[in-house]
Amino acid sequence: MELKKKSLVFLLLNVLIRCIASQNVTTFYWVLNETSYTRLCSTKDILTVNGEFPGPAIYRHRGERFNVNVRNEGKYNVTIHWHGVKQPRNPWSDGPNYVTQCPIKPGANFTYEIILSDEEGTLWWHAHSDWSRATVHGPLIILPEQGKGYPFPQPQNEVPIVLASWFKGDVMEIIETALQNGGEPNQSDAFTINGQPGDLYDCSTEGTFKMMVDYGKTYLLRIINAIMNEEMFFMVANHSLTVVGTDGAYIKPINTSYIMITPGQTMDVLITADQSPSYYYMASRAYAVVGAYDNTTTTAIVQYNGNYTPPSTPPLPNLPNYTDTDAAANFTVRLRSLANEDYPVDVPQTVDTHMYITISMNTLPCVNNSCDGPDGSRLASSLNNISFVEPSIDVLQAYYKGINGVYDTDFPNEPPYYFNFTGDDLPDTLLTPERGTKVKVLDYNSNVEIVFQGTNVMNAAENHPMHLHGYSFYVVGNGTGNFDNSTDPTRYNLVDPPEVNTVGVPKNGWVAIRFRADNPGVWFMHCHLERHASWGMDTVLIVKNGTTSSTSMLEPPSYLNPC
Repeated sequence: MELKKKSLVFLLLNVLIRCIASQNVTTFYWVLNETSYTRLCSTKDILTVNGEFPGPAIYRHRGERFNVNVRNEGKYNVTIHWHGVKQPRNPWSDGPNYVTQCPIKPGANFTYEIILSDEEGTLWWHAHSDWSRATVHGPLIILPEQGKGYPFPQPQNEVPIVLASWFKGDVMEIIETALQNGGEPNQSDAFTINGQPGDLYDCSTEGTFKMMVDYGKTYLLRIINAIMNEEMFFMVANHSLTVVGTDGAYIKPINTSYIMITPGQTMDVLITADQSPSYYYMASRAYAVVGAYDNTTTTAIVQYNGNYTPPSTPPLPNLPNYTDTDAAANFTVRLRSLANEDYPVDVPQTVDTHMYITISMNTLPCVNNSCDGPDGSRLASSLNNISFVEPSIDVLQAYYKGINGVYDTDFPNEPPYYFNFTGDDLPDTLLTPERGTKVKVLDYNSNVEIVFQGTNVMNAAENHPMHLHGYSFYVVGNGTGNFDNSTDPTRYNLVDPPEVNTVGVPKNGWVAIRFRADNPGVWFMHCHLERHASWGMDTVLIVKNGTTSSTSMLEPPSYLNPC
């Protein structure tokens, strides 16, 4: 009886907290529906938020709360994820389909409660159900607290730059067909900057995005890679860039001519209009080291205000080659947290839980070798040789209600067998993974280290952008080849490593991350190349509650969408 009374008090307290907090909370109202858009000489209906592509930008201040009511008037199930928002104690509004919620079905709605904490800078939101995020995404800009400024001079203006993919076909049909037949999905037909492909594509000149600048002024580009399946190089012709933030955290300024940004990542970049007044292309194209990829180039125009004769063709930046792994590595290795008194870091110096996770491409057998993958197989992918299977009800609900049979808690801390992970021509015995809905359970407040190890299974090594929900983490080390547990940790940066939510694991290389598991809940971890996530390169971390109500998950909202 006493336990029931305590549980009731805890429930009422959470309801009271939500009621008090909601009195001054802004609510945005979104409608998802099919909207007609014309790109690349053809017109089609795409799923949008309030008819916009990209979707509406949200501007909030650090530490604020807000709600978003999503009404689905489209044809498909959908959920929304607030990428990079830690959502302290609140996995109920994190968004991944069948991980923390059942989908919002056509005709239904759901109100997300977004709780900001220490994030500051550029984040984004996107659909987290099938491939609907191709057109359902937009900026989430976290400004400093009221009355505070940036740790760099105030820019003249701030401009979101959203990189995205454009498919002539129906993106949902593209992935459904690929999963049914077992082969590669169709590549995108274009990349876009703020919804427009740019001058280098057919029927696209008129809509090319233009950024107006005044000579001598500095501007803040808030760059978001919402592209489905390609990491990207980005440059502005004849202009230098200064990177000052990534994934909602500030870094020591990096002066560079280009950036490499993976799907899921965001970067805050300063650019000074210090060239002769004219038109200059900003441009972006893929960094891709294996297989088929979209090899087109998207452009926008930096246009100076003033009186001058525009060029017949703006200068185009000399972007790194598609396969330039050195350019990618030379950029990412320079990232360091700002790590000063105003923006300190808290890097775990000791580790309670070590995980060594291999990232692999795989195949699954098909009856009579009848699928479209290699040798009639079905394409798959895995983490530690486990290819994730989406459950029929969400993992969070099963965990919270104690429903058995939805998931297993035996996701391994290391791969089932060791081999030369980055070697050439690896044996076919490594091709087939185990399939299952396996999760890893972590103790509250434990210090966790994960080493992501790329592999060359199927001779398909590439850069994998790994994203963890509910957390930012410190990238304490990286390297090429196989991780050496004896020597590589001695080279870790435990002083000012970058704090991010998405990290690119280099082709035939490894990345080590650390974080403190102080956010109880159910949190998805996956590759942000959409085809890899669809094939099973995912898992779930469950962080147990602490010993007090303030270190435990919030109670669920009054309404949850049924499965």
